[in-house]
Amino acid sequence: MISKFKKLLAEHNLLVLGPILVFLTLLAAQAKPFGAEGVSFPGRFLFWSAVMTVGAVIAHFSARCVHRYAETHRQIVRDVATVVLVTALFTPVLWALIWLTALPETQDVPDLTTMLQYGTIFASGLLVLRRSFPGLEPQSQQEEEQAIQPRLYRRLPDGFEGPVLRLTVRDHSVDVVTMDETITIRSRFVDAIDEMEPIIGYCTHRSHWVTRDAIESVERTGGRIHIRLINGDQVPVSRNYKPKLEEAGIV
Repeated sequence: MISKFKKLLAEHNLLVLGPILVFLTLLAAQAKPFGAEGVSFPGRFLFWSAVMTVGAVIAHFSARCVHRYAETHRQIVRDVATVVLVTALFTPVLWALIWLTALPETQDVPDLTTMLQYGTIFASGLLVLRRSFPGLEPQSQQEEEQAIQPRLYRRLPDGFEGPVLRLTVRDHSVDVVTMDETITIRSRFVDAIDEMEPIIGYCTHRSHWVTRDAIESVERTGGRIHIRLINGDQVPVSRNYKPKLEEAGIV
């Protein structure tokens, strides 16, 4: 969630942060927390900031839950479910914030019905805000997987989904080895490794790089070490790369 908000702020800069600060300042200047006359401006600003922050976290959590468990339902059904879940979670939090910050200054503590109304209004407003900034919308599982795919996948045949098990140098090319096939691409070995980020892997030899998830076992024969992969391939481990593999707990 934090990374998404950072991305949003980077893309929209003051277009997002500026109005939020102005809104909170005006809200703190004009709106007393449910009739709490004695709460100072800094106190009101902190109260409404806490309300907005906690509400945003709850809204994000609720949207993720609905997106995960009701992804196949229509959009209107997901929206209603999101509002209901946000209201159910946000209402007791709002009530707690009032008791912590406004009492005993306020003489008019809202009842449960009023709090539910506030929660519903807040949830609906956040839903509209999320629609205004698509970057905050939760991605589908397929979109998330595509977002973290290594750049190297773009150089492989259309429809390739992986996984890549290892990379091996062959002349001026690199063999990209999967469970079922070997694809040869024109590339420097170091560039191919860089383009495998964020997949975690290790160089076992100056000509071999393997992904962590592809490692099945380590075999030692006559002083030589080989790493067996899940597809049955054996990759040699050279002396120069052995210390780093030992440090990583591989051999």
